[in-house]
Amino acid sequence: MKHIITVQHTQSVHHTNGMVGSWTDWDLTEFGKKQAECIGKNLKEELKDSKVIIYSSDLKRAKQTAEEIAKLFGIEPVLKQELRERNLGKCCGKSVEWLRENIECQEKTVDDRMFSDGESRRDAWNRLRPFYEEVMESDEETVIIVSHGDLLSIWNAMYLGLDVESYYNVDIHGPAGGVSHFHVGDDGKHRVRNINDMSYIKN
Repeated sequence: MKHIITVQHTQSVHHTNGMVGSWTDWDLTEFGKKQAECIGKNLKEELKDSKVIIYSSDLKRAKQTAEEIAKLFGIEPVLKQELRERNLGKCCGKSVEWLRENIECQEKTVDDRMFSDGESRRDAWNRLRPFYEEVMESDEETVIIVSHGDLLSIWNAMYLGLDVESYYNVDIHGPAGGVSHFHVGDDGKHRVRNINDMSYIKN
């Protein structure tokens, strides 16, 4: 059986200052670091002596979350650009207010791009898909993946066997610090134990 745990990075500076996240490289807040430490402690207690591999987006807020978790297991996270948040192009480094006032295209389909130099949701799906397949086909039994809200909502859809066009009908999007558990049985069936569990950020 394969056990996959996804973690949405904890509170980042951009959650507190009104700025866009995307590919802007924000640090965690001190509160976010404490949340990540709590997630690590709770996962370590739950997984005990399981052999774990941790993959993470290479953006700071995810990387720092993963590092707090990984040190409880005595390992280093493996950084993957494929796990970065969706690239919103020219609005990176701008405020959320600027984004709202300057959107070039309202996203009505998965092929629309909010900004011409950014990614559509199909682009992000296609970026993530090879990594998803690599994890699903690997012999790794316990996998922790630390990423971002938009990317993990795409992961959730893939895991449930949905196609990219389903995105605007089914959006399984969670809050910062949400932890989800997925189990793939020996029969190949995809099971979901829980989605976006916020109890892990508590001592």
